[in-house]
Amino acid sequence: MTTTRPSGRQFSDDFLWGSATASYQIEGAYDEDGRGPSIWDTFSRTPGKVLNGDTGDVAVDHYHRVAEDVEIMKGLGLQAYRFSIAWPRIQPTGSGEFNQAGLDFYSDLVDRLVAAGIKPVATLYHWDLPQPLEDEGGWANRATAYRFAEYATKLAEVLGDRVHLWTTLNEPWCSAFLGYASGVHAPGVTDDVKALKAVHHLNLAHGLAGRAIREVLGEDTPVSITLNLHVTRAESDAADAVEAKRRIDTIANEVFLGPLLDGEYPKEVFADTAHITDWSFVQEGDLELIRIPLTVLGVNYYSTGRVKKGTGVGADPGKPGPDGHRASEHSSWVGADEVEWLPQPGPHTAMGWNQEPQGLVDLLLELRDRYPSQPLAITENGAAFYDTVSEDGRVHDEDRVGYLHDHIDAVGEAIEKGADVRAYFVWSLLDNFEWAYGYDRRFGVVRVDYDTQERIVKDSGLWYRELLRTRTIAPVESAAAIQP
Repeated sequence: MTTTRPSGRQFSDDFLWGSATASYQIEGAYDEDGRGPSIWDTFSRTPGKVLNGDTGDVAVDHYHRVAEDVEIMKGLGLQAYRFSIAWPRIQPTGSGEFNQAGLDFYSDLVDRLVAAGIKPVATLYHWDLPQPLEDEGGWANRATAYRFAEYATKLAEVLGDRVHLWTTLNEPWCSAFLGYASGVHAPGVTDDVKALKAVHHLNLAHGLAGRAIREVLGEDTPVSITLNLHVTRAESDAADAVEAKRRIDTIANEVFLGPLLDGEYPKEVFADTAHITDWSFVQEGDLELIRIPLTVLGVNYYSTGRVKKGTGVGADPGKPGPDGHRASEHSSWVGADEVEWLPQPGPHTAMGWNQEPQGLVDLLLELRDRYPSQPLAITENGAAFYDTVSEDGRVHDEDRVGYLHDHIDAVGEAIEKGADVRAYFVWSLLDNFEWAYGYDRRFGVVRVDYDTQERIVKDSGLWYRELLRTRTIAPVESAAAIQP
């Protein structure tokens, strides 16, 4: 890959480097030690929902390979590890009795991380809702937010101050709109009203859970949320193209940033969706509950989008949306039916996403201007490529090294220009189950042979290790010469 940015940028000693994973994507052991079914167990078993009929039943067997995987993290020099906790492993039905074996698993993981000098960053929800809660309405049901707070309380009691940072939700946009609007993610519902209810109840769940954690551990306990904020550009300066971008910004970003950080929903979202719902599910006092001080705002970034006024993604059932998660006859973009997504120039990753580091700079600077006192962290950034094992036994994933090189440099530029970015987590530590694409897309800096579960640190992992050691962005070409 030809890089677009120079090498050599340095980062301060207090900048935190890590990697990230998600429970359903890596753990496996789907029916062991009291774990209950999740919506992803159900969804992945539904014919046609996941490429090749893949499931997370085994995934990369992290549940049984924790010791090995923590050693890999230590070898890479990770300072932090962002993992998610499987709610159905902790509370199989999503309410009532807790599962001690599940609590013990995560307590052991946290102990191993601390012993290895790695800061545990725990995400409470990365999309694997207990199936019994979905049977009662899932995130479209207000009660789920309160069950989530009870679950958060228990984890705070058990894991305590060993956790460096608590993250309530990962990418609630995906949970709400891919799960309940386009239906390309679990639970596979296609109902715009339920999608908007899910938005609000996820926001409410964040506020309730954050408050619950701090009630147990103290008001100074570090709490965050991770958003996949979309960087969308208008095709032109024409009024209808600018309006198309505004509509996407509203349903992609403002519907979360507004209540979480400003204490209100933007009036535009009510106008855009008035033909769908009157939002009467937002109850008095909810916005006060949702808005809590964030230690950092987590930002996940992969690519950008471009729009104009048109017929909308849902008008072409064979056309994937810009989210990269398979095609659907139903749009993820509730209230933006007249927006058309345009092809983006390459290079592209295996997900079909364009590579635009400047988009990350722009996003971070926009957040700097809008929320100048809010610290930020890049909680996911990475790329899927069809890399393979070479004859020398190495994985020479130069494209991924190039992607990381340019995007990490973009983070450095944003910091130089005043963005208060405190950390960077590469996605992902391991190749794993990539949701509706099953095992076809590989994001890891560590390759996993899905037949043998053998792990091989890729060139990207070795390059990242050197970045963490030197705090200096090395040339892409240097990766192949680094010794494992």
